[in-house]
Amino acid sequence: MFLKKYSQPELMDDFSIQDERVDLALRELRLINYFLGGNKGSKRGVLKMISNLPKDKIYLLDAGSGSSDVLDDLKKKHKSVRVISLDRNKRVCNFIKKNNNFKPMVVCADAFNLPFKNKSIDIIHTSLFLHHFNCQNLKNILSRFNDVAKQGIVINDLRRSLLAFLGIKILTMLFSRSELVRSDAPISVRKGFIKSELTDLLKEMNFANYEIGRKWAFRWVITAHL
Repeated sequence: MFLKKYSQPELMDDFSIQDERVDLALRELRLINYFLGGNKGSKRGVLKMISNLPKDKIYLLDAGSGSSDVLDDLKKKHKSVRVISLDRNKRVCNFIKKNNNFKPMVVCADAFNLPFKNKSIDIIHTSLFLHHFNCQNLKNILSRFNDVAKQGIVINDLRRSLLAFLGIKILTMLFSRSELVRSDAPISVRKGFIKSELTDLLKEMNFANYEIGRKWAFRWVITAHL
């Protein structure tokens, strides 16, 4: 059954790949996120979260950031938001430093062991990251997010569906030059979430004050207030 969650690792999970293949994949993923509108859900979720915060300085951790492009519009228009981009892959961290106009602080570290004090970050945002992990690892990551975040967590991730799978499969076959993107994008959709999986996980983690919405294209956006 297609809607059964897939568990195969993705090539981007292989941190031994430390060459230009990573750079090409990150550039293509930037275009995919931009043109398919996936970034908008993150922006709306974060704006909703910061609307009641003091505007002098807001620290936002972009966990599992990839190229850290998802919140570019927000960083441009809201100077009070200080973005910290966190990724475990050293090649990704170097890519951010060289290819990001907004010069976020870059931390090369593991999301399971965030190098921040408890309640030291206002908001934690993560996009297209959590689907990489099994249920127990998801609980471990969210538990650490809960420790570090003061105000809340914004999650943007994939909605598992046959239509999304077929669409990204065709799109990457026709236009992608990246072997990582052609391989990983369809797998990512099959590792995405259905709503009941997310609600069960959030309830089990005792997140009481959260909203979950379906966004274009084939995304879930969750805002969890702490």
